[in-house]
Amino acid sequence: MAGKRALKVYRTSIGFQDAYVAAPSQKAALAAWGTEKNLFARGAAEIVTDARLTKAALAQPGVVVRQARGTTAEHLAATREPKRNIAAPVAEADPPPPKKRAPRPSRDRLARAEAALEKSRRSYEDGLAKLDAQIERLRSERADLRAERDAEIGRLEERRDSEDDRYRRALDDWEG
Repeated sequence: MAGKRALKVYRTSIGFQDAYVAAPSQKAALAAWGTEKNLFARGAAEIVTDARLTKAALAQPGVVVRQARGTTAEHLAATREPKRNIAAPVAEADPPPPKKRAPRPSRDRLARAEAALEKSRRSYEDGLAKLDAQIERLRSERADLRAERDAEIGRLEERRDSEDDRYRRALDDWEG
């Protein structure tokens, strides 16, 4: 029987907070944070070994524990612009030369694919319209054939009934 995998504590940054989670693997940590992107490969997440930082996460395995990074005052101070020394002139840098753009991608292949798609749609629509017309023509022929059949069968049944009557009268006369 395989033993339970040891938990490791992982950390990533979420705004002004660090999110810690105790999980058996990086994949499980990413799932707990609700992301499928590999934050570890990007350097945005890491394993934590400091016992002081891992205590809360290990107490609740699989649960994301958030801890603020710094105080509110430190956060506000980080948003303020640094004061410039007014006495020292600021040297203006030459603007960087504009980047040379690559030529616009060709739309030819897309246009050919769209044309082929439209041609195929038209072809199938035309084929279906022809089949619908044939179906209507066949339905009409079928109705005409049924009417002709019903008329001929009716005439033949009348003839048979008439011949049956004539035969029975002749048979009655013969028997006397």
